[in-house]
Amino acid sequence: MQAFLACFESGCRAKFALSEVLYNCPRCGGLIEVDYEWNEANTAPWKELWRERRMDNAPLEQSGVWRYRELLPFDDAQSQVVTLREGNTPILEAPRAAKYAGLDRILFKHQGFNPTGSFKDNGMTCGVSQANRLGKQVVACVSTGNTSASMSAYASAAGLKPVIFLPHGNISFGKLAQALEYGALTLQIEANFDQILALVRLITDRAGVYLLNSINPFRIEGQKTMAIEMADQLDWDVPDWVVMPGGNLGNASAFGKGFSELHRLGLIDRVPRIAVIQAQGSAPFYHYVQSVERGRFSAVGNPETLATAIRIGDPVSWPKALSVLEHTDGLVELVSEQEIADAKAVIGQTGIGCEPASAATLAGIRKLRSTGLMGKGDRVVAVLTGNVLKDPDYIYRYHTGTLKAPNGEEIVSHFGNRAQIVENDPAKIIELLRTL
Repeated sequence: MQAFLACFESGCRAKFALSEVLYNCPRCGGLIEVDYEWNEANTAPWKELWRERRMDNAPLEQSGVWRYRELLPFDDAQSQVVTLREGNTPILEAPRAAKYAGLDRILFKHQGFNPTGSFKDNGMTCGVSQANRLGKQVVACVSTGNTSASMSAYASAAGLKPVIFLPHGNISFGKLAQALEYGALTLQIEANFDQILALVRLITDRAGVYLLNSINPFRIEGQKTMAIEMADQLDWDVPDWVVMPGGNLGNASAFGKGFSELHRLGLIDRVPRIAVIQAQGSAPFYHYVQSVERGRFSAVGNPETLATAIRIGDPVSWPKALSVLEHTDGLVELVSEQEIADAKAVIGQTGIGCEPASAATLAGIRKLRSTGLMGKGDRVVAVLTGNVLKDPDYIYRYHTGTLKAPNGEEIVSHFGNRAQIVENDPAKIIELLRTL
């Protein structure tokens, strides 16, 4: 297997060495991806090999990313790999959520079981490993939460210095606390995510700092293993739909790439349809896809949603995500703050917690069912991107009836579960318990 960097644009496809630090093509400005030349004849034993590795206690085999390293560009650099045993995230059954969505069955692929509590770990293990291979000492990202937590943990584990840039006042404290705990230099900027990313792109290029946002092609390589692990867990019988929230659209790009490569190598017989769900106040990709004449991609200047993980107005990976939709007969939908909040509460009632952005998946599936775009008997896997403890303030405000949308509109707690105050009286407490 030979791996190299390549321009994503079909009219260019310029090739570059893996050792080059590139986020955009120097010839045409297109996005960069990792591409491969495989010998398909050698792939037959891979499924059995990947299963056998689960029984091995070696660090790479215990990782749900590096277990699939035949599909990763690190053949000659395994000593540079940084792993916290990421991946290995479960697929969970959720009958109550299926009923709410109008499906016979729904499965949740819960990336919140990762070391830092989000899907970012799948990509960050590859991104930081590449920084190691390049001999970088400082890594940086712009983040509203999950990326900063993940990068800080992996950089510190590798002995590198993490630097976090984030919008001042626009971050979940549960996520910010992780970055601080893992030793990151944290800089709060008076600007939104997209403005800060443009600033940091300029700074990192001049200072020799390695950028680890989702524009980094090695991040996408790690994240594509979510698709590989999902297929493995389903015994290589892929679902009809894979549904995920859409922010910077790196996940859509990664899932599409993972399934496409599995299909190209004959490891699966088809690819699932990909559905991307965006929040109503932060949905530039939705509006672009829905437009009759697609011209220049229009960013949202001031994106607003309580689901901070997908509050992105100018997603850098939109060309890759658009290609994924086209090649999988996929689609993009948008949902309201009320729909996200209620879906999150329903997921919680199944015993499965998640961050607000994750719940956009269930809200979107319910909407797709109501419009008939998704069938009641379709096999659906929804990706939950983050742990329930990422944004505890959101949960408290929803269940106490004090949650408000960014525009000030009250969100109704249709599934609220307010704590009750009771007297220190055993008889009254017993009487209350008998009503359950």
